[in-house]
Amino acid sequence: MTDTNIAAGRVVTMHYKLALDDGQVVDSSEGSDPLAYLHGAKNIVAGLESAMDGKGVGDSFDVKVTPEEGYGVRHEEAVQQVPRGMFPPEAQLNAGIQFQAQDEGGQPIMGTIMAVEGDTITVDFNHPLAGQNLNFSIEVVGIRAATDEETKHGHVHGPGGHDH
Repeated sequence: MTDTNIAAGRVVTMHYKLALDDGQVVDSSEGSDPLAYLHGAKNIVAGLESAMDGKGVGDSFDVKVTPEEGYGVRHEEAVQQVPRGMFPPEAQLNAGIQFQAQDEGGQPIMGTIMAVEGDTITVDFNHPLAGQNLNFSIEVVGIRAATDEETKHGHVHGPGGHDH
């Protein structure tokens, strides 16, 4: 492996397409700037980050990431029925709407409304891609050393990354 290969502490830019096993494309960088991330900082799902190790600029490859290395397995106990009163009175509640809430520890979690039946709202707190194999098509377009600030913050700054 040379300095031009992907390793922890390097900023990687890549074009990607993410499809499910049924072929449905759920995300892609096509037609936009490549995604930039800090390798080794858990900025992307573990299975994809592991597959990126050692790759170089110009490498194109496909990788299947299992739920255990992606967004996790589905947990049926994460589907809950909650009273309408748990939402702000002005909230428009329809199936498919995603929202942010807090777990018992005060940490942010995402939820998706699955059904609205009177004053009972069925909510799924699983990640929308939990339980799915993630089929990535990757093209590595850039690799560089991370700045000290990026390493300290744990993410990329500037184009394709986070601006403070």
